[in-house]
Amino acid sequence: MWIAIIVIVVLAIIAVALYNGLVSSRNRVDEAWSDIEVQLKRRYDLIPNIVSTVKGYAAHESGVFDRVTQARAAAMGASNMQEKLKDENTLSGALKNLFAVAEAYPDLKANQNFLQLQAELTDTEDKIQAARRFYNGNVRDYNTKIQQFPGNIFAPMGGFTKREFFDIDEKGPEGQPVKVEF
Repeated sequence: MWIAIIVIVVLAIIAVALYNGLVSSRNRVDEAWSDIEVQLKRRYDLIPNIVSTVKGYAAHESGVFDRVTQARAAAMGASNMQEKLKDENTLSGALKNLFAVAEAYPDLKANQNFLQLQAELTDTEDKIQAARRFYNGNVRDYNTKIQQFPGNIFAPMGGFTKREFFDIDEKGPEGQPVKVEF
């Protein structure tokens, strides 16, 4: 009788510890995603300034400006994680094209406002990459916990589902080299 009680108590302790570990991992993933969103917001705020600065020098490149503006709007309006990931990759590709256009204008490259904005955006992109790596590491750990035994038994009961990595789409605009045509 005492052995049965001890076994039940030990199993209950293991179940509680496993559940709490899964909750902690899920919260770390959510926190890491929040860090990415902070940097994305910073990037969204910088983009209109960069576009307007470049427009002053390269007014006839309206297609590039439209793509950047549309990609920014789509990324800001994404309603779920998959859309957000796809739209962010599209925006990154559009920004690459914008900076490729800027390379053709020596006066623009010497403009202090443009240089400052470009440095801020580069810093933001670096922070997004760091936040992306941190997020993906947490997603890896979380997904591993819910896929390994005994987590794979308890995770579905607790509503723990697999999370997606924030990857570069090799087939999309972010994974392709920038084509510069003059």
